[in-house]
Amino acid sequence: MVEHGQTSMAGQRLGAPETLGISTLEPGHKPPAMPAGRLVPIRVLLLDDSEEIFDISHRASGRVLFETVCLHLNLIEGDYFGLEFQSLYKCNPCMRVCPGPKHTVLRFVVKFFPPDHTVLLEELTRYLFALQVRQDLASGRLTCSDPSAALLVSHIIQSEIGDFEETRFSQTKHEYYRLLEVASRLEMYGIRLHPAKDREGTKLSLAVAHGGVLVFQGHNRINDFNWSKIRKLSFKRRRFLVKLRQNVNQDTLEFLMASRDCCKMFWKICVEYHAFFRLFEEPRPKPKPVLFSRGSSFRFSGRTQKQVIDYNCRTDKAYCIAKELLNTERTYLKDLELITVLFQKVLDKEDCVPEALKTLLSSTYEPLHSHHTHFLQELEERLSLWEGQCNMQVKGEIQRLGDLLLKTQLEMSSECVFALERACVASCRLECVCREFELQKVCYIPLNVFLLSPLHRLLHYRQILDRLCKHYPPTHTDYSDCKAALDDVCKLEAALRPGLEEIENYQKLLELQKDLIGVEHLAVAGRQLIRLGCLSKLSGKGLQQRMFFLFNGVLLYSTRGITSTNQFTVHRQLPLHGMTIRESEDEWGVPHSFTLMVQQQSLVVAARSESEMEKWMEDLKMAVDMAEESNGPTADLSHLLWASEVESEDDHRGSQTSLQCNGNDSANTRHRGNTTAHVCWHRNTSVSKLDFSIATENQLSGNLLRKFKNSNGWQRLWVVFTNFTLFFYKTHEDEYPLASLPLLGYSVTHAGESENIHKDHVFKLHFKSHIYYFRTESEYFFERWMTVIRSATASASRTRYLNRTEPD
Repeated sequence: MVEHGQTSMAGQRLGAPETLGISTLEPGHKPPAMPAGRLVPIRVLLLDDSEEIFDISHRASGRVLFETVCLHLNLIEGDYFGLEFQSLYKCNPCMRVCPGPKHTVLRFVVKFFPPDHTVLLEELTRYLFALQVRQDLASGRLTCSDPSAALLVSHIIQSEIGDFEETRFSQTKHEYYRLLEVASRLEMYGIRLHPAKDREGTKLSLAVAHGGVLVFQGHNRINDFNWSKIRKLSFKRRRFLVKLRQNVNQDTLEFLMASRDCCKMFWKICVEYHAFFRLFEEPRPKPKPVLFSRGSSFRFSGRTQKQVIDYNCRTDKAYCIAKELLNTERTYLKDLELITVLFQKVLDKEDCVPEALKTLLSSTYEPLHSHHTHFLQELEERLSLWEGQCNMQVKGEIQRLGDLLLKTQLEMSSECVFALERACVASCRLECVCREFELQKVCYIPLNVFLLSPLHRLLHYRQILDRLCKHYPPTHTDYSDCKAALDDVCKLEAALRPGLEEIENYQKLLELQKDLIGVEHLAVAGRQLIRLGCLSKLSGKGLQQRMFFLFNGVLLYSTRGITSTNQFTVHRQLPLHGMTIRESEDEWGVPHSFTLMVQQQSLVVAARSESEMEKWMEDLKMAVDMAEESNGPTADLSHLLWASEVESEDDHRGSQTSLQCNGNDSANTRHRGNTTAHVCWHRNTSVSKLDFSIATENQLSGNLLRKFKNSNGWQRLWVVFTNFTLFFYKTHEDEYPLASLPLLGYSVTHAGESENIHKDHVFKLHFKSHIYYFRTESEYFFERWMTVIRSATASASRTRYLNRTEPD
């Protein structure tokens, strides 16, 4: 047994300082004074199985004892924990200190289990949670499959043994972090079963979690009642009553428990869980009645989870930038895994793949994958320490990023995109293999974009380092390393910029080739995409929607086919040499219309808005000037396979935006319907070359809370923003997204007061009747998400792009 007053092993192992407050108190306050009275020794069993004795006044409340234990452990986030003692039927919370039997032992336990362990900011808190998981696993309370149990045990053993004695401290914390990641996804994580029966006498168990009340039969969950569905919880003697809202079939559910005390205790636990996870602030105590009272006066006392997070949330900008780097690095590593593991595994099975291509892919991406695997591990450990309890000298060594980014591998190459395309041209079988791979759920963006991810990541490192250098004063310990890393990145980016623009344009042409019928060999040297999008063409039958593609030297327009592939059929090309453009709204009486005249022919088109018309006219005039000034041959498309102009209304049925497709179709006819061209068609908007350039720089990953317009609850999701689209995952470890939301055509704004959101850091996405709300964890991430989403929802004009602020 550890002697009274001695620091616990948890505090020693994690380097907790000696003078820290406790999380149940407001900043600057001390624990409540000990009431006068006789001191009694209270034995408390801690989560690391050590036992402490605390001398507490026999008149003190259980909260005084609890806060004394938290102070002893140097525990900041004590709100998630509690004290309990073993009664005849179950473990009960400790409300008051009383002398009791000499051998009575209180247990210090985890009381509230949040659904996402990443909200636990302190390293000591996560360590204690991991100890609770270990106890639950050993006692059989946390049941799971054999593979999950083996994985949990492996992390526990690794944390205890470690690889080398010198790295024992970091190894222990890293493994416990992994332990919580695995455990928090299990069905029985944090579940405490309370025996009960239904009205028919069937043996059941009740439990309460962050989301509501759960019903189990054995260890299988058979029902759950979300807090939003529950109108009232009450008990009457041994009967526990769940009154549901009127929009469900059954109004009141009744469960019979072992005794009135068991029933009342479970009701109290439910009240505390509901208050902790659902309320914004601690509920005010109910005023005592003058004469007599009816019902229980029990109320939750303490801070809610929102108050805990708001109090402990890091507002330091450097920390937020580091968190952004960590989140985006997780996505980047998953993208590298798609090339090095999944795609190469497919290629290894095919005889049509040249060995030179396999060698090029492995030599290019496998070293990057290996390097960034270690880099991510270092970054996770650095952030974990940054969040943890350390003295100021240690914090100065770990609250930095420059030294890590200086070691980042920056060798980049775009040769793989060209090599893969050459091989596909030479082999129809390889082209089919690549298209089949692109149609898998895991390949959520075009394959070539994955191949270009190292080049895109270079731009993200430049942004991260630029923000850090602007945030730090020159005297900061991390400034010199960040400035040196920024200089290295900027030099490399300047050298690669021309090639990056060329390969980005080439990749867009390759993608358009898959969307267009009537054009062959679109991706040739010298051809540049300037803008693509929807305009309405004026004809004898009125305005009809057409898809336009503006290249240097030529303008194409097409209709969307009514086929299984929904590709666009090109009908006409207009050379830009000699073309004139003029506004013609007054002439034709059509809003936002303009006329294109070339070779004694005219074409009247209309945009959906004045801003869209201005962007089209600006890019068309620029492209015409380029064609007039060019000394070389006009970049026409003389090899077009012409189709007759069909003046009919196109099929306006929405293309599928899921990543699933009909498994009976062949690779030659199947086609993904959520490409940029198809999204522009359905949202009646356009995208320019400059938009694509901005999109490569504005990518973001992280956790968001999402709420639909008419829903009550918020869903926590891992969100990846890239390629003008939000991709939604349950966690950052998922292999493929659950859903996607293309943002072209959407508008992003703050949530107004009239919308009754009552949450901080909320932005709204809106397109016609579609409305989504998203919450971020801090003001920094609110601004970052707003910035990157605006880059996709507001199409760039050439003037806006050229006048943007460049890093110093």
